[in-house]
Amino acid sequence: MTRVRNLRVRPDLLYVASGWSTLVTDVRCRVTGTDPQGFFARNTRVLSVEQVTVDGREPIPFSAANVLGSSQLSYAALGDGEELPSRAAYLLTERFVGAGLRTRLTVVSYAQQPLRLALAIRVEADFADSVEAETGRRLQTGDVGTDWDAAAQELRLTYLRDDIDRAVAVAVRADTPVRYADGAFAVEVEVSPRGAARVDLIVEPIFDGARLPAPPASFAGGTDAAARARGLLVSEFAGLTSSNFDVTAAWRNAVEELAVLPLGEPAGPTAPMAGLPMYQEIFGRDTMTASWQALLAGPTMLADSLRLNAQHLGQRFDDWRDEEPGKPLHEARRGPVSVLGLDPYTAYYGDWSTAPDFLVFLGQYLAWTGDLDTVRDLLPTARQALNWIERYGDPDGDGFLEYHHRSRGGLKNQGWKDSDTAIVDEDGQVVPNPIATSELQGYWYAALRHAAVVFTVAGHPARGAALLARARALRRRFHVAYWLPDRGCYAMALGPDRRPVRSTNSNDGHLLTTGIVPARAAARVVDRLFAPDMFSGWGVRTLSAEHPAYNPFSYHRGSVWPVEAGTIGLGLARYGCWEHLHRLAEGMFAAAALFEEHRLPEALSGLPRDADHPHPGVYPNSCAPQAWSASAIVALVQALLALRPVAPLRTIIVDPHLPDWLPDLRLEGVQVGGATVDLTVRRRRGGRTSISARGDRLAVIRRPPRQAVSRRGRRAWAVERVGRHV
Repeated sequence: MTRVRNLRVRPDLLYVASGWSTLVTDVRCRVTGTDPQGFFARNTRVLSVEQVTVDGREPIPFSAANVLGSSQLSYAALGDGEELPSRAAYLLTERFVGAGLRTRLTVVSYAQQPLRLALAIRVEADFADSVEAETGRRLQTGDVGTDWDAAAQELRLTYLRDDIDRAVAVAVRADTPVRYADGAFAVEVEVSPRGAARVDLIVEPIFDGARLPAPPASFAGGTDAAARARGLLVSEFAGLTSSNFDVTAAWRNAVEELAVLPLGEPAGPTAPMAGLPMYQEIFGRDTMTASWQALLAGPTMLADSLRLNAQHLGQRFDDWRDEEPGKPLHEARRGPVSVLGLDPYTAYYGDWSTAPDFLVFLGQYLAWTGDLDTVRDLLPTARQALNWIERYGDPDGDGFLEYHHRSRGGLKNQGWKDSDTAIVDEDGQVVPNPIATSELQGYWYAALRHAAVVFTVAGHPARGAALLARARALRRRFHVAYWLPDRGCYAMALGPDRRPVRSTNSNDGHLLTTGIVPARAAARVVDRLFAPDMFSGWGVRTLSAEHPAYNPFSYHRGSVWPVEAGTIGLGLARYGCWEHLHRLAEGMFAAAALFEEHRLPEALSGLPRDADHPHPGVYPNSCAPQAWSASAIVALVQALLALRPVAPLRTIIVDPHLPDWLPDLRLEGVQVGGATVDLTVRRRRGGRTSISARGDRLAVIRRPPRQAVSRRGRRAWAVERVGRHV
């Protein structure tokens, strides 16, 4: 098999982001005027061209890279470096992304004589939406006005539309006079022998009269909310080391990526965007899911994600936005397409999974932190989410959640798989709405159970008991309605006729994680997920390769999503399916090892892992980085440890099962209930694992998961106290 390494998603582009701002360049760190390049603030392109020339010629960088998460640098030669006597000089370009953009151009001379160079910088702005730049299809246009203020030494480019207020201020700062003419800045740069001269290009968007500042000249990581959030997460996240290099590298990249994705929103500064370049926005379920999967690394991100979602509940009935009172937000963007009302995404509520997810993740946050103050603060939101589900989530009153949509600009499918053609029947035809997808029932079951705990510990035991009783009843009814005994799996959904949609798909992995699958059926469900048509060798396909609608490069009809691997991994651990978990984890870590910096993209293709396919391929429009692809790595490590926190009791319950390709791992800085511990796990001869802990006082108990079953379907139980540590 051909050896493949350092694959890049979107290999012709580099992305640098901070909060709501993103710089997209070619691989030489240039903004050439080609889509989707540019500097974007709040989903709006405020710099579409930046062309630098020296003495009339464009320097071509010979070295370029992203650095420090929100920065970029490149080097270009300005002459023949081998010529003597030396006139060698180089242009160092450094870019610093904050709310605005600072580009620092430094001419470094190794010449024996003074140099005098004519530097010109041409800039343009088109105020395209980031979606328009990505697709190359314009939905809105307008003229751009140009105003040069010679006294302030500042150029202002203004979008000349009456229905949106967008402009950008561009300035050049240098030690010599700056002129602007014919669409370009001009400055004479004087460099002493073996000296340097610096010119700064400052780009500051002006939206609705508010100016978004560029990073300061002394930029060293940033000072805005997004930069502060990055610093907080870097200091909090747990570290992992292992003799398996790929596992160590994948974890390191995962936590580094999660630390650079916060939006810096006031209600939840560390809450991450979904991914770049398409989803630099508030994305309800994605933000919370990534934060939940990453709990082993640290809890702050989930606390902020819950708070952020609590600030964006629906307030009224609005068909255009699929909004209803108490319904959590799905997506919120700030680009001109949305602001102008061409789509509903300034605040769009078209999703059925966010409400139960909020309840599940609030319960998970309590289990990891024991933070009753935050839980009580969020209890009103939990009540509103429950009320929305009970009043609007089940329109026909059959006890199952079924979605529909009213917005002509919204999403047809509003479960986990939200692309228009994701839900198909066994003949390959798109299933019409309303649809009760299987995973939504699992989420609702888990939500009832977690909400029961939350309300009980918050002082409402009667409400908790009632919710728990409803969960038990839902579990029984779900198995009867969805189980397909001839296939050994659950129906993808119930269609509008309430009949099962008999398409084999990945939703069953979500069901395992929620615990709605009876122990007697778990082994068959797992075996079906790992049959050759479902398990590609890298991960679980979203749709069976034998299905007539299968397409390995589609969004949800055969692709492999790392986020699902993280969720399914936790489900496999819940039922004690260690061999399958090891196969899944090996596939994901092996896939990560093929990509640059071990960065898993949004979605892999469903191509099989064999001699003809040495790498998994990628969904064509994948984001990278993607928050919940990074968090999946953390979730898989948690699954391998079968780690379950019980923060109110200052206890961790574990049942580690390391595969032979992962002989050891050490986690430093795991936080549970205000305590911090280091965990060391080793695989002994015969496959038995040992675990030791050091740090704050915390009980560590070894016990199989409650629903763990043997291959014969019997539950497996054993308890061992690892120790109580100070």
